[in-house]
Amino acid sequence: MGKWTGRKVAVLHGGLSSEREVSLATGKACAEALRSRGYDVLLLDVDLSAAARLQAEGVEVAFNALHGRYGEDGVIQGLLESMGIPYTGSGVLASALGMDKPLSKLLFREAGLRVIEYRHFPPGRAAAIGVADLPFGLPAVVKPGAEGSSVGVHVVRDAAALSSACGDAARYKGGVVVERYVKGTEVNVAVLDGRALGAIEIVPSREFYDYVAKYTPGMTQYFYPARLPAADVAAVSAAAEAAYAALGCAGVARVDFIVAAGGPYILEVNTLPGMTATSLVPKIAAGNGISFPDLCERLLEGAALKG
Repeated sequence: MGKWTGRKVAVLHGGLSSEREVSLATGKACAEALRSRGYDVLLLDVDLSAAARLQAEGVEVAFNALHGRYGEDGVIQGLLESMGIPYTGSGVLASALGMDKPLSKLLFREAGLRVIEYRHFPPGRAAAIGVADLPFGLPAVVKPGAEGSSVGVHVVRDAAALSSACGDAARYKGGVVVERYVKGTEVNVAVLDGRALGAIEIVPSREFYDYVAKYTPGMTQYFYPARLPAADVAAVSAAAEAAYAALGCAGVARVDFIVAAGGPYILEVNTLPGMTATSLVPKIAAGNGISFPDLCERLLEGAALKG
């Protein structure tokens, strides 16, 4: 019997971000898994009335299944801290750092991890960004500084496309990040309670692992375990654990890499990765003998106030 058995559990999903649809799926899957284990679960689509609804429903613990802004960036975590409601996953600071690509890159470098060369521009500069502003030139990857699920991400190969890509990225939060394009193997590592569970290899049918490739069935192949030499698997696993520790994460996180000549480059840490039965973290967990309901229950067991 889990420590939250018989207590009111709210699975928070949906929300107000650009990743709302993904979060709705995550929340539904997690709620069903927890109910299968006998928990009293309220599935709560988060909006501006979230605090009042949590209080009115007598929620005693929150399972955070939100993605993107307001749910993955420390905002909902701060609300839950102020209400005294224990919650799953990372706390306020780790969540905010994980969502902020420029700040997290600085911490990754401080931790000795390989970071792809990049430049960060305020949104007001977007229209004026030119190839001359990029010491590494083209091709390059343009992305918003604080979004997830590859929203607003573009691979730019010629100068004519740079302005429109930067303008699109600037529509989102966090300014514009432009990175040197690195060709390599995309690998994601699941880290649970500080320990790497394994690495999964991603082979999209599109140019890169964009929103369409992530969420359209049949658009991407996944290989678990990743088809990498043992030394590369060890390197990404160690780097993932170091990144998790550098941000101060809790619960489960997914750490994304490009493995190229010389070793892995870290891309980002997702402090609230997709959690449907077919998402990458559950695939990796299953490879370690952890079923999806077991994974959800383990995350719920770790719910706590982090302040």
